Amino acid sequence: MSTGSSAPRNSCAPRNRWALDVGLACFFVLLDTTVTLAGASWWPVHPDKLAWAMLVLQALADASLVFRRRAPMLVIAILTGFTLLISLLISPAGALTPAHAGNVWAPYGTVLAAYGPFYYRKDRRAAYAAVGMMTLIVARVWDPSVAVITTAVLRTAVGPLLALYFNARREVLQGLRDRAERAERERYLLAEQARAEERARLAGEMHDVVTHRVSLMVLQAGALSVTATDDTTRQAAEELRAAGVQALDELRDLVGILRTAPEDDQAPASSGLAELVAESTAVGTPAELVEQGNPALASPVVGRTAYRIVREALTNVRKHAPGAHVVVRISYDESQVRLSVRNTAVTAPPDSALAATGSGIGLASLRQRIELVHGTLRAAGTPDGGFCLEATMPSYVPTAEPAVGPA
Repeated sequence: MSTGSSAPRNSCAPRNRWALDVGLACFFVLLDTTVTLAGASWWPVHPDKLAWAMLVLQALADASLVFRRRAPMLVIAILTGFTLLISLLISPAGALTPAHAGNVWAPYGTVLAAYGPFYYRKDRRAAYAAVGMMTLIVARVWDPSVAVITTAVLRTAVGPLLALYFNARREVLQGLRDRAERAERERYLLAEQARAEERARLAGEMHDVVTHRVSLMVLQAGALSVTATDDTTRQAAEELRAAGVQALDELRDLVGILRTAPEDDQAPASSGLAELVAESTAVGTPAELVEQGNPALASPVVGRTAYRIVREALTNVRKHAPGAHVVVRISYDESQVRLSVRNTAVTAPPDSALAATGSGIGLASLRQRIELVHGTLRAAGTPDGGFCLEATMPSYVPTAEPAVGPA
């Protein structure tokens, strides 16, 4: 609908401008003819053929205002040429003798003509030169008169001043419209970006949390399938383990690729490390927690980052190093929080199905999280065949939330 209705409006606009220009040209033709015949310009007391011919020529010069949009410099040249011609015929040629020698002999069409170059042309130097030349001729500087010069300057200056005003007003309005449109686009893009980042953050959080819990379920089901005494229980446990592995695979495919560097989220603080260690021990991966210092020295965001590191590390141990013993050490002081998760060598072959459910970006994600709090991460194997994950973070990281103690 909008496409069909815009074409008639666009096609009507040039016709409306053309009608306006024709109307203005006719108005100035009638105005200058009436003013001249009334004796307020160059009309002589006893007009002859030359006077009538110049009156017709003046009307034709005013009629050129029809082209003031397309050729404003040509219109100025025509009206300036007519003014110069009528001035020379009066003095020094003496071919015409006006009834009132103190009048301005230029037609009123020069007012509209002086307006054109400033509004319809981008070359301001040429516009100033053309209007300046017209002003000198209208003011008859070769025969100076205070009244004539004042009237001429006012007459030729009104148009340019109006042109500059309307041009500046148009540019200001266009600038305001552009700024409003740009602000609207930026607001829309920022909203879209915020929604995308929030979806990605939630997907990453869901991936971390669900992977941790489901891996616990898989290990418990695997242990049950080994220790069960009857075939029915053993089969049900194996089916549960297989379903958990499949759920981890599907979760990785769905949201693993959406992981991004997280913002300040609502993960538990470092006070939840004991619970993580207890869960790991309960499913067959023995772990112990060694804490030194006061956990209250760590900012909330640092505590949550430490929780994430330990959770990811324990999940990886359960997947890739079954039977290994894990030691989680964390120390707090006034300047730094140092965390290490070290596991011994593997004592049993890992479950290939469970190990294959990883997203492959766990360490990269942890490194991004630690860099957000201006910390460092080091991950490497140990001489005894185990693996060690070490992180160092500043104790205090300012955030927008109030500093509160661990829940």
